[in-house]
Amino acid sequence: MKKLVFLEPLGIHQESLEKLVQEKIGNQMEVVYYPDRREDPEELVRRSQGAHVVVLSNFKYGREVMERCPELEMVCVAFTGVDHVDVEYCRQRGIMVCNCAGYSTVAVADLVFGMVIDLARNIIPCNEAVRCGGTKNGLVGYELEGKTFGIVGLGAIGQRVARIANAFGCRVIAYNRSEKQVEGVELVDLDTLLSQSDIVSLHVPLNDSTRGMIGQKELEKMKKTAFLINTARGPVADSAALAEALEKGEIAGAAVDVFEKEPPIAPDHVLLKAPHLIATPHVAFATQQAFEKRAVIVCDNIRAWLDGSPINVIQ
Repeated sequence: MKKLVFLEPLGIHQESLEKLVQEKIGNQMEVVYYPDRREDPEELVRRSQGAHVVVLSNFKYGREVMERCPELEMVCVAFTGVDHVDVEYCRQRGIMVCNCAGYSTVAVADLVFGMVIDLARNIIPCNEAVRCGGTKNGLVGYELEGKTFGIVGLGAIGQRVARIANAFGCRVIAYNRSEKQVEGVELVDLDTLLSQSDIVSLHVPLNDSTRGMIGQKELEKMKKTAFLINTARGPVADSAALAEALEKGEIAGAAVDVFEKEPPIAPDHVLLKAPHLIATPHVAFATQQAFEKRAVIVCDNIRAWLDGSPINVIQ
């Protein structure tokens, strides 16, 4: 009998997860659940040994672990991005990698607009002003209607952000590496998007072509009144360049949910000293509804793999 190991909890009640696994997979696999998240390689090796399928979210799962797990046949990533998994090694070994694309589309788009409205209406400074006996002086914001909303990456999340921006009455423009027609969205090149947008929201995966795609030169092309939103991956935007742009007033503000590493972030991280910045601890994907959706997708992925018709295959 093949062995399935959940290397960490998935954010839903254990009883609900076990019930879901029973409904989708039945008694076809030996199933092991670990009640906590551990990221040290030796512990991951110990937990993974003997497993044919492992489930993990967004911690590093590298060659040094997998090469000591000869039975491993599938890595089911309970996440959208897979840049934390050594996909090249999986390719060499013939280990299938599946993800859970789509589970967090609504959650991420919601946070994007929470961040945008926070910045546009000075919600955090307004809260501080009230608590300190202040007024609205210097805190008058602006409406989204009529603003140009630029989206970098028109995948599922980018498209949902576009629909919401349309509903706010924004002009929506987008840059996508391949031609894609989306209602209510004008496709432009990246330089045009950066120079015309009042809000730039990043929605691309992390790979060799997107790493550092927003750096000093790109930030200099943005309006001084513009905001940058990054809920994609930390290294897509150069943190040092972004901090400098904020300090120099080259852009008006930024909101960042992702960094070069998973939180906790070091207190001396360059972005944490930058003005007009909202920082959140990689929480965009994290809602109860999203966790429930991804648990279903995880089980569907494993069910399909067992049936010989795998879905959501990355490699």
